[in-house]
Amino acid sequence: MKEKVLVVAVHPDDETLGAGGALLKHKSFGDEIHWMIVTDVKVEEGFKKEAVEKRESEMEEVSTMYGFDSVHRLGLSTMRVDEYAMSELIGKVSQVVNAVKPSVIYMPFKSDVHSDHRVIFDAVYSCTKSFRYPFIKRVLMMETLSETEFAPSVKEDSFIPNVFIDITEFMARKQSIMKVFKSEMGPHPFPRSERNIEALATYRGATAGCEYAESFMLLKEIK
Repeated sequence: MKEKVLVVAVHPDDETLGAGGALLKHKSFGDEIHWMIVTDVKVEEGFKKEAVEKRESEMEEVSTMYGFDSVHRLGLSTMRVDEYAMSELIGKVSQVVNAVKPSVIYMPFKSDVHSDHRVIFDAVYSCTKSFRYPFIKRVLMMETLSETEFAPSVKEDSFIPNVFIDITEFMARKQSIMKVFKSEMGPHPFPRSERNIEALATYRGATAGCEYAESFMLLKEIK
């Protein structure tokens, strides 16, 4: 049975950092993959026109590289998601979830250091209730470099993966896609570096018994 997969990217590139290999693997199996982009950069909020245009171009190129079946943009202001009412956020997310009707959702880790991620986790998780969204069968939190590893080092905020996906076949493609977001990358020891992306995939792969892997925390599975 083919899956319908929805990945929630609070900021464009989260989908690639957290689940790029998994998305490519889903696509290779013939699954549908859908991209929810939560925030935008906007000229009226101080971003240069060139930066806004570049981001638009990057998202278009990345969408093509994955072959997303649909892209849904909420258009929220980046770094200001906590200024929106939770009821408004849930309403926006719910519209997308009901339009896509995913069987699998990849979402941010609940304790990511960025407040945008934490707020959107709450909104998305509210849209996974089985009595309102019975088509959702699997909900997973992603490990997003530069966000997840900077969560507070206490057990309730620790990312403890219990799902590993072998992405060995797709690692090179993931790195190629990530390079499209040039402004988000930097040289080691910057967290979003090509070296660090490979290092994390290598580490998770060693845990899972393969060359490269992505890891997730399973929140819900209904069979």
